[in-house]
Amino acid sequence: MDLNLSDEQRLLRESADRFVAESYDADHRRKMANDPLGYSPAVWKQFAELGWLALPIPEEFGGLGAGAVEISILMEAFGRGLVSEPYVATVVLGAALIERCGSAAQKQGILPKVADGSLKLAFAHSERAARFDLAKVATTANKTEQGWRLAGNKITVLDGHAADEIIVSAHLHDHRGPSGRIGLFLVPATASGLIISDYPRLGGGRACNIELSDVHLPEDALLGNGSDALPAIEWAVDRAMAALGAEAVGIMQTLLDITLEYTKIRKQFGRPLSANQVIRHRLADMAMQVDEARSMALRAALKADSPPVERARAASGAKAKIGKCARFVGEQSIQLHGGMGVTEELEVGAYFKRLVAFDTLFGGSAHHYARHAQLGRTA
Repeated sequence: MDLNLSDEQRLLRESADRFVAESYDADHRRKMANDPLGYSPAVWKQFAELGWLALPIPEEFGGLGAGAVEISILMEAFGRGLVSEPYVATVVLGAALIERCGSAAQKQGILPKVADGSLKLAFAHSERAARFDLAKVATTANKTEQGWRLAGNKITVLDGHAADEIIVSAHLHDHRGPSGRIGLFLVPATASGLIISDYPRLGGGRACNIELSDVHLPEDALLGNGSDALPAIEWAVDRAMAALGAEAVGIMQTLLDITLEYTKIRKQFGRPLSANQVIRHRLADMAMQVDEARSMALRAALKADSPPVERARAASGAKAKIGKCARFVGEQSIQLHGGMGVTEELEVGAYFKRLVAFDTLFGGSAHHYARHAQLGRTA
């Protein structure tokens, strides 16, 4: 297997690294952390101009038709800068579900707007009682003469406060009662009966909880033909975990670089910290963990379009392993910076917080080790 990047992929990595290095400094991140929106609309517009929003969208809908590997290259650069724009919510999750489940008219009406930056999406699926079980959906969608009536609650909706349209999962009910199928609905952010409560996420960005109180939607709000959307949801979440894994690798690499530089200039008893053999061993352990995490993230991206069990095992394996690697690298970086590592003066703490948030999003390491084992028995 040739794991070398193509010329186009190298160009993408170089342009993303250059953009993040020039645009995302500590002052910008602090400004975004205190902004009620949580991200910069001007930067989002630049994403569209650079073609990043169109990256995975098919060419017939104004996209570039790239795959999961290209998304991972971009997300690793985003990790280096702690980018807070709603890229995962809109492009990796939202646009992917529209492409997978939507009708031809829905794709034509939505995907070009995502590509040009004029429409932002969010995906509302997680529920408090589900405990990361994607098949467990208590939100209901009852068929009415005019269309559908939705009722339920969703939690941890990434960047839902900034979305123009929210893709909501619900258990379909028709005149015969529960159908046993999960449907996906396009709900305008301004819909009557939709209550959004947003809050800052650990490590930057925002999320929200959503209450659907008797939300009435037209019949064409249902994505596709009403077949069970669970396989598409699992596919999209696995791709999102691969992308977030790549972002975590970028964060870990930055922590390693910062810590290595700090130990070279920080002196103790007249010698740099890096002259101490124990410190060198800890830095070597950090470097090994970063490389292991990078390999797992790449494997998850390469398996993104494989058969369901193979894809899911790669995604869960990456999420579990990268979560453990991330915590190790973050803790070592904090400790090697001493007391300064937990202060707001250094950025080490901000990077560590984002890694902690990554470990809990879509299920922690323990959950995904168990899922990986269960999928292995299934295979």
